[in-house]
Amino acid sequence: MLVPLSVEDCMVRDVLTTTPGTTVRAAARELSAADVGSLVVRESGEPVGIVTETDLAHVLADALDPDEVTVGTVMAPDLITIGADATLERAAELFERHDVERFPVVDDGELVGIVAVSDLADYLPHLTDRRRRVEAAFEADPHPHLPSESPEMAYDHPDWEFVGEGTGDGLGVGDVVRFRKRLTDGDVRAFAEASGDTNRLHLDDEFAARTRFGERIVHGVLTTGVVSAALARLPGLVIYLSQDLRFMGPVGVGDVATAVCRVTEDLQGAKFRLDVAVYDADGEAAVEGESVVLVDELPTGTESAAVPVEEAAADDD
Repeated sequence: MLVPLSVEDCMVRDVLTTTPGTTVRAAARELSAADVGSLVVRESGEPVGIVTETDLAHVLADALDPDEVTVGTVMAPDLITIGADATLERAAELFERHDVERFPVVDDGELVGIVAVSDLADYLPHLTDRRRRVEAAFEADPHPHLPSESPEMAYDHPDWEFVGEGTGDGLGVGDVVRFRKRLTDGDVRAFAEASGDTNRLHLDDEFAARTRFGERIVHGVLTTGVVSAALARLPGLVIYLSQDLRFMGPVGVGDVATAVCRVTEDLQGAKFRLDVAVYDADGEAAVEGESVVLVDELPTGTESAAVPVEEAAADDD
C-alpha cells in the first residue's frame, strides 16, 4: 500500500534564517557562504518573511547602500507557508497559484524546513508531463476532449486533474483518489438546464448578490458530482450503492473544486466504503461524508482510448 507523500518527505530540514534588522550585505554573505538561494526571516522565533538572492540584487541595481538597507526592507511581504503534512500535489498547486519558488515549512507553528519547486520535480514528474499535455491540447483546440488514459472513461479534458495513490492492483483500505475541476459558469448553466434546477442563486448575479452568499454559487449536487468523477476513475466499473453527505459551505461559480476519496473499509464482495470530501479553492471543506461503491470488472475487451497529445495533433494535420 503506498502512503501519500507529503512535503516533509522532500523538504530541506536545515533552514538558514536571518532577522529583519540584518543588513543586505550581511545577508548576502550568509547566502554566499552557504551556497543557498534564500534565507527565511524570523522575528521573535516566528517566520515573517523570506529574502532571496534576487531581492538582494535589486538593492545593488537601485544603487542603494547594502550596509544601510536591511532585510526587513526588501524581504517578500505576506509570507506564505505550507504545512509539513501537506501532500505534494497540494504543494504543487500552491506553487502554481502564488507563482513563487519556495515555501517555508511549518509544523504546529514551528519552522521545520523549506521546500522549493525543484524539490518536487523528482517526486511529481507527472505534473510536468501534464502541463505539457495541457498546453499542447489548448493550442490545438480551445475546448478539447482528449482520449482518456483510464479505460473506464469515455474522454478526459486537459484542465481536469486526477491523482490516485494506492497499490495500482485493485482497491485496498487506505487508497486515495483525488479529482480536481474548475466548476465554470458553463457547467452551472448546463446543469441547470439538464436538471431543471434554475434557482436564481445559481444563475442570476444581481439576485445572488443580495443573498447570504453575496455571489452566485454552484448547485450542491453539481459540487458532489466531483466526488462521482473521482470514484469513476477507480480501477474497474464503479457502481454507486449509497451516499451520505453533509454540505459544509458553498463553492463559487468559477472556483476549482477538489474531491478527495479514501477507502476506509473493504466490505467484501467487491464493495468498499470511502470517506469523501470536496474542498473549495481555499482548501475549505464544501462537502463531507461517505460513499459505498461496488466495483465490477470491466467488460471483456475494454481497452484505454488514450493516445499521446502529440499523436492526436498530428492526426488532425
